[in-house]
Amino acid sequence: MKKESFHIYLGLGTNQGDKEKNLKRAIELLSLALGKYTLLSSFIETEPWGFESQNSFLNCVVTFTTTLTPFELLEKTEKIERELGRVTKSQNGTYHDRIIDIDILFYGEKIIQTKRLTIPHPLIQERDFVLNPLFEIAPQLIHPIVGKTIAELKEEVNKKQL
Repeated sequence: MKKESFHIYLGLGTNQGDKEKNLKRAIELLSLALGKYTLLSSFIETEPWGFESQNSFLNCVVTFTTTLTPFELLEKTEKIERELGRVTKSQNGTYHDRIIDIDILFYGEKIIQTKRLTIPHPLIQERDFVLNPLFEIAPQLIHPIVGKTIAELKEEVNKKQL
């Protein structure tokens, strides 16, 4: 029996070292684990979100099709983060500088809410550093919980920032 495949969206970010190289290496390792990506946004420079830092971020969104389960995908992304030098994830909601961060933004239209994994990522609609690259490659993608397109969510965030 053939396993069902899902279209996934991953958000990548880095604010340490050679940021462009960090993103390219993460995409390369993700491609080795998942197969060739289907879409890749531009690399977008952004200010830190949720904490103070001297270092700006470089962010992008990349899409793949996978037959991995969401938890298998999480294990793969965490392994790649460790391989690239990431020691800890944010703890108790406290963010910090990082060599690489790989977030599972969407996994098909699945909604998962566990202690270990929440999909869609719970802060997508608040983060322009995620919405801008998502808008570039998938403006009509519908957030399965809020029922709005990425374009609509981006517009809402832009209005809040005025």
